[in-house]
Amino acid sequence: MPEWSGKSRGGFAGYKIFVLIIKYFGISAAYFTLRFVVLYFFIFAPRAVKYSYFYLNKRQGFLPVKSLWYVGRMFYKLGQVLIDKVAFLSGSNTQFTFDFDGEEHLRKMAETTGGILIGLHAGNWEVAGHLLQRMNTKVHIVVFANEHQQIQGLLANINTRQNLNFIVVNRDYSHLFQISKALEKHEIVAIHGDRFLPGTRTATKTFFYANARFPYGPFLLPVKFNVPVSFVAALKASPSHYHLYATESQQYNKPNTLSDRDDSVDCIMDNFINFAENILVKYPDQWFNFYDFWEDNKRK
Repeated sequence: MPEWSGKSRGGFAGYKIFVLIIKYFGISAAYFTLRFVVLYFFIFAPRAVKYSYFYLNKRQGFLPVKSLWYVGRMFYKLGQVLIDKVAFLSGSNTQFTFDFDGEEHLRKMAETTGGILIGLHAGNWEVAGHLLQRMNTKVHIVVFANEHQQIQGLLANINTRQNLNFIVVNRDYSHLFQISKALEKHEIVAIHGDRFLPGTRTATKTFFYANARFPYGPFLLPVKFNVPVSFVAALKASPSHYHLYATESQQYNKPNTLSDRDDSVDCIMDNFINFAENILVKYPDQWFNFYDFWEDNKRK
């Protein structure tokens, strides 16, 4: 069955190199260096190439040559996003401009009840966090342990804002206590909805006309804690411009039975998948899940 191993491509050494390039030569020089990184991935990351090609060719419906070209674009765009991430986390982001569809929805959530933001591994997650911070709201980003180690190594080398917190997913579910405390304070908790670890509960859904598994946990949180949920994405529209999307928040009644709970979770998941498909049709080269996502992939 398709599942994410829990490890992301790249590591602390790679991040540190780009931190140094940005510090001494600027973002443009870091972007230029990416051309060599893209070539490296084509040679030494055949699985990432294979699964990216499958997504573009079979799911987006691109012709073979276009699919291969977009694989290269995807690797390059991922590198740009990681470089931009360093800029956003360090506060060196004054050169970027933004459009924001749905800012009023997040502002309302930030100023009243707090809530859950569910995103996908597309574009730049830190951009949405940046705009929430200007709303004077503490943002808690839920991450896996391996991701957190990489982030901590990166943050040790740059100056970051103080109202950004990371909650690490633990096998003993202690992260749920931290999430609960944050929501009690009417703060924002952000989590991705398109990856899961082996052994965790999932639900099979139709995604781009084929079956794929999605994690159950992120979509349970708004129901469990009875808070609003919004879907968000921040996509790179040009080298210095981002377009952000946020849906109107919805709050689901606290269920009385397990069946009611599962129905609510199912509804949230369906709405998220519809949101994700619409985003990825507009930005097909910015979905950064480089593993076997669909259940029928091995048969193709």
